[in-house]
Amino acid sequence: MDMNNLKYYFDCVERLFAEEQFMGTPTELYAPIDYTLRLGGKRIRPTLLLAANALFGGREDEALGAALGIETFHNFTLLHDDLMDRSPLRRGQPTVYIKWDENTAVLSGDTMYALSWRYMLRTPGAGLREVLACFNETAIEVCEGQQKDMNFERRGMDEVRIGDYLDMIRQKTAVLLAGALKIGALIAGAPAGEVERLYRFGIHLGLAFQLQDDLLDGYGDTAVFGKKTGQDIRDNKKTYLPLRALELCDAAQAAELRALFADKVCDDEEAKVRRALALYEAVGLRAEVEKAIADEFAQAQECLSAIRVDEGLKTPLRELMESLIGRKK
Repeated sequence: MDMNNLKYYFDCVERLFAEEQFMGTPTELYAPIDYTLRLGGKRIRPTLLLAANALFGGREDEALGAALGIETFHNFTLLHDDLMDRSPLRRGQPTVYIKWDENTAVLSGDTMYALSWRYMLRTPGAGLREVLACFNETAIEVCEGQQKDMNFERRGMDEVRIGDYLDMIRQKTAVLLAGALKIGALIAGAPAGEVERLYRFGIHLGLAFQLQDDLLDGYGDTAVFGKKTGQDIRDNKKTYLPLRALELCDAAQAAELRALFADKVCDDEEAKVRRALALYEAVGLRAEVEKAIADEFAQAQECLSAIRVDEGLKTPLRELMESLIGRKK
């Protein structure tokens, strides 16, 4: 079977989750976990982990526990994020706190976090300590990023700089992609320098992915992207778009943008979205964001190119990189 293509790893991950048993007793605790982990999703992180392991000649069976662990952890964060953000839907289905209740969402999420460690501990060999250390630091950074994101909600637009935002999304989004890659490489026993290059690849890839997610919120096709256009504007979220727009605006435009994002109770949300997008258009924001995405993408490519393995082995990672950044606008 050809392992030098992305589909191989996606199929492997799908089989892994289809075959794993997530139910247990008490049912009230495990049913939400089973529900969450069977909702699907892109399964990007375990796919990256397995592809990174193969990149350095690792044994696939030795990385399967970590693949389960990284995805279980990711879904734990989503379960708690949905509760904190009061999000009613996840992947088109009711979120756990809506389908069950808030206490269940907290406790089942806590259990998922513990289960992610149990899965990680399936990793054999002398590299287990390094794997667990990487996983631990990654988990801490993700939580730090989430807190920073929550802090931004309480601050005015002038109190959040683009550097602050990029640091937040690096922790909240990029480090989990980079951590998945690093763990896969560590299991394979990759040289330290190559592990570091792969980690930096993941950071730049994660930043590009999140910046594109921000862009698609304002300009994406709802039917393709699966989200209502302009939701970040309705929610007054200080993403890269309004923060960069504020830097590009003249005084009058900046005053209007601040007023739009300070309006917590809006009578006409669609008019608010239209006006914000008109301001974005007036300052040429879309091209600015696309350039920032392209810059991160180019740095990711540079890091991947610097890794000293056969170029054919990099094909799955290049395919995944292009599929993430090439999402429909």
